[in-house]
Amino acid sequence: MLNASMTRGRARKVNAYLAKDVLDASPQKLLLKVYDYAITNCRRNDLERTNKALNELINSLSFEGSETKEFSLGLMSLYQFCQDQMRKGENKIVENILIELRASWAEIFTKGN
Repeated sequence: MLNASMTRGRARKVNAYLAKDVLDASPQKLLLKVYDYAITNCRRNDLERTNKALNELINSLSFEGSETKEFSLGLMSLYQFCQDQMRKGENKIVENILIELRASWAEIFTKGN
């Protein structure tokens, strides 16, 4: 019983740390975290969680302004392609796309600082 209690205590501390990390994160860091979540769950062949992350990425797109709209429409098509490929069991394709997109964003964010 003591062991289960200790495990729950550790879990609460980890959850509190993760919550603080998310609440304090910049929009850029949050975007990378969503990509990390999607990639991890894609590797685990978890369709539901991967699609949940892809939906978050779609919902984060901005369609204001002509340049932003065009860019966002391209990303939305790519995210929807990934969702379709996940349903078909083509996880490796999705994983490669997500890894490349994450790397591109990380590079953009690094150059912006």
